Amino acid sequence: MSVAEAAALDDATLVARSRDGDMRAYEQLVRRYQGPMYRLALRIVGSTGDAEDAVQDVFLTAWRRLGQLNDDGAFLGWLYRTTTNQCLNVLRKRKPHADTELDEHESPSPRTRPDRAVEVNAQLDALQAALRGLTPEQRACWVLREVHGRSYDEIAEAIGTTQQSVRGRLARARAQLAEVMAPWR
Repeated sequence: MSVAEAAALDDATLVARSRDGDMRAYEQLVRRYQGPMYRLALRIVGSTGDAEDAVQDVFLTAWRRLGQLNDDGAFLGWLYRTTTNQCLNVLRKRKPHADTELDEHESPSPRTRPDRAVEVNAQLDALQAALRGLTPEQRACWVLREVHGRSYDEIAEAIGTTQQSVRGRLARARAQLAEVMAPWR
């Protein structure tokens, strides 16, 4: 199967072929979802190195456990759940420290006014700091909902809790972020 053929296939077909040992099919799944999973991991763990390691571990684990996936069409939800859990494990193992990741966000465009670029960078830094102030579970819920647009059911499944708990964590996260970000309104 060529790369172009693999790119045209849906997830369920690629998962089924991957389970049968087709490396090109799995490579296509990795290409398709590596970016979104990395962005999710980066927002949750807040460090490029930890995010890269978490995503690499997730895709290795997914490859090894494809046989355990009962519904080939549920691959994306399974991947979100695995990535979120891996990130939460990273945060639980991490010792508290005050280290700042310098390239957490892209530099503003050179066409942007310098004063506006400074303001945007300051806002992004404040948001990153505010996100670090949330509990890992609140941060995961907020990132999955607000950045990745996942439903309450998908978030509940991803972090292994109830929809009601997700709603509560999101409400607390939003309130805390609104309070911290109030000066930027």
